[in-house]
Amino acid sequence: MEAERELLSKAHSLFQQQQYEAAEKLYTRFIELHETSDQSGRCNSDDLALAYNNRGQIKYFRVDFYEAMDDYTKAIQSKPNFEVPYYNRGLIQYRLAYFDDAQNDFKKVLEINPGFQDAVLGLKQNTIDKETWTKRHVEKVS
Repeated sequence: MEAERELLSKAHSLFQQQQYEAAEKLYTRFIELHETSDQSGRCNSDDLALAYNNRGQIKYFRVDFYEAMDDYTKAIQSKPNFEVPYYNRGLIQYRLAYFDDAQNDFKKVLEINPGFQDAVLGLKQNTIDKETWTKRHVEKVS
């Protein structure tokens, strides 16, 4: 377990230093250790969720949106009350104009943490843009 903690700590350090390629490799190794070993039952869900979330962030920075969303979903599955991956996934869904899905994720963030101001703003902007998008597409069809 100590080796895994060191691995995760090094990944976090590289992430903070914006050495994303190296950090992603370490997060992937950490995740694989917990997915493929008998230790998955002993794995700290907080650590696993954070590893998935941060690896998702790296993919987001690369504009690999669907892969990032997969990691955010896995982070949520690892720790359902972790609001950050809901927000991150919602942000991508908003950018891809999946407004209903984004709305659901932003609302979930606020259910978990009502003080999450970026989610408040994201939900508000998502609602405005959904209405604008809908009006434009209805006008084109008419």
